[in-house]
Amino acid sequence: MTDTPHFTDTEDAANPGWRTWSPTDPTRFNTLLGPMLFRVDGTVARVRMTPEHRHSNLRDYVHGGALLAFIDIALFAASRGFGLITAGTAVTLDLNTQFIGGGKIGEPIEAQVELLKETGRLLFLRGLVVQGEDDTRIAAFSGTIRKPSVR
Repeated sequence: MTDTPHFTDTEDAANPGWRTWSPTDPTRFNTLLGPMLFRVDGTVARVRMTPEHRHSNLRDYVHGGALLAFIDIALFAASRGFGLITAGTAVTLDLNTQFIGGGKIGEPIEAQVELLKETGRLLFLRGLVVQGEDDTRIAAFSGTIRKPSVR
């Protein structure tokens, strides 16, 4: 994919096979989560971030709000990775999340996203947020995105 006015999408030199997905405007909400990496492996898009202290709750795990934001952004990064949308006017219609375990600060978390169905206007997706070499499950989710309107 090419860059859009809102995001850059480039190969990540430090992580071969991964791409960075970064907002071009550093004052937007998405930058709160830090750098995002993504790649598509077959039918699964993998989106990664490394949670920092600013993403922690009082128990020193990843805050649920930070996880929800990550999952929401991962739906869009995955949809872009699948070649189904470009950044801009697509919107989240619903996001259902089940928290399964605590995410550790300082260790990358990964959303593994799969497309369930695409219609003319909608994308139905689901996935897991995992962490560590053993893919410890942190959350399960499903969401619906309304694709951008043609203008």
